[in-house]
Amino acid sequence: MATNTVTMFGFTFELSPVAFTLPIGKDGWSVYWYGIMIALGFLLAFLYGIKRAPKLSVDPDRLLDAVLITTPIAILSARAYYLLFYSPATFFKDFLDIHNGGLAIYGGVIGAVIGAVIACKIRKLQLIDCLDVAAPCFLIGQGIGRWGNFFNQEAFGTNTTLPWGMFSTGSSGTYEHIVQMGNAALDPSKPVHPCFLYESIWCAIGFILLNYVITRRKFRGQLVLLYGMWYGFGRFLIEGLRTDSLMLGSLRVSQLLSAVIVLAAAAAYIVLWRRTKEKSAEKDYRPVFETGETSDSNKGDGTGEIGKTAKTDETDEISKTAKTDESGERIARNETNETDETDETVKADETVKADENNSGSADDGNADS
Repeated sequence: MATNTVTMFGFTFELSPVAFTLPIGKDGWSVYWYGIMIALGFLLAFLYGIKRAPKLSVDPDRLLDAVLITTPIAILSARAYYLLFYSPATFFKDFLDIHNGGLAIYGGVIGAVIGAVIACKIRKLQLIDCLDVAAPCFLIGQGIGRWGNFFNQEAFGTNTTLPWGMFSTGSSGTYEHIVQMGNAALDPSKPVHPCFLYESIWCAIGFILLNYVITRRKFRGQLVLLYGMWYGFGRFLIEGLRTDSLMLGSLRVSQLLSAVIVLAAAAAYIVLWRRTKEKSAEKDYRPVFETGETSDSNKGDGTGEIGKTAKTDETDEISKTAKTDESGERIARNETNETDETDETVKADETVKADENNSGSADDGNADS
C-alpha cells in the first residue's frame, strides 16, 4: 500500500498504514498499524487491571475469565455500533468485514459493560468492583488505540492554523468526501485539528487521575463514575471539532451520548459521595451526655464508654482504699506482736533476777548455821 506524506508539528514524513504483510493468500495478509495499536492498548490495559485487581478486592484469576468472556462481546458491539450509524443499509453484509476497519469506542464500552454483567454473574464477581478496575484500563486502551487513527490518517477535525495542525496527502480525498457530504466546511489544502492526539492526551491525563484514586477509593463505583465524567466531558468537546462523526439526523451521536453519560455519572457521584459522608459522620458521632431513657441502649456508644470509665475509676479507688486498710492492719499487727514480745522478754528477765536473789539468800543462811 502506498505511503502518505504527513505534515505535523512542522515536520514532514512518510507514513504507511500497513506495518507488514504476512505471506498468506495470493496477495498476502496486510497487518495494519491500527490493529497493532489496538492490541497493544488492550494488552497494557489487561496487565494493569490484573495487577490492580486485588486493591479493589477482585480475584485476578476470576477477572481473567471475565475478560475472556467480555472481549469478544465488546468487539462485536463496537462493530455493530459503527455500522448502525454509519451504514445501516449494509449492516449485515459488512458486519464481519472488520479487516477493512469500522469500530466505535462507545460501542466497545457498551459491549464491555454488557459482557461484564454476564461474566460477573457466571464467575460470581462484584460487578461494581470490576467496573472500577476496568475504568483506568479503558483509558489506557483508548489513549494508545487512538494512535491507530494517526496511522490511518483519520479522526481529524476542522481546519486550524495551530502549530500542531495535521495535513496528509493520503487524507485529502477523505477531506473532499466530507465536504461533499456537507458535514463540515473544510478546506482540503489546509491543516486540520489532530483530534486523535487531543483524545490520546486527554485519556493519558485521566489515567493518571484514576491511578491516583484507585488506592484511595471512598466508595464502590467511584472510579467508573469518574471515568464517565472525565472521558465523556473530553469526548463531548473533541467530538465538536471532528468532521467524520457518526450522525443521528443532525446530531453527533457520540456527542449526545457523552452529554448523557456526564450528567448521569455526575448525579450518581454526588449521591454516593453524600451517603458516604453521612455514614462517616454517624460512625464518628459520640454523644456527650447520657439520659436515663437512653442509658441502656447506649452501652455500645460513647455514653457507655463514659459510664464504664467512671465505674472503673470508682473500683480503682475502692481497691486502693482496701489495700491501704490491709496494709495498716498488717502494720498494727506487727507492732502489737513486737510489743508482746518485748513484754515477755522483760518478764523473763525479772524472773531470772528473782531466782538469783532467792539463791543468794539461801546461801547466806547456810553460812550462818
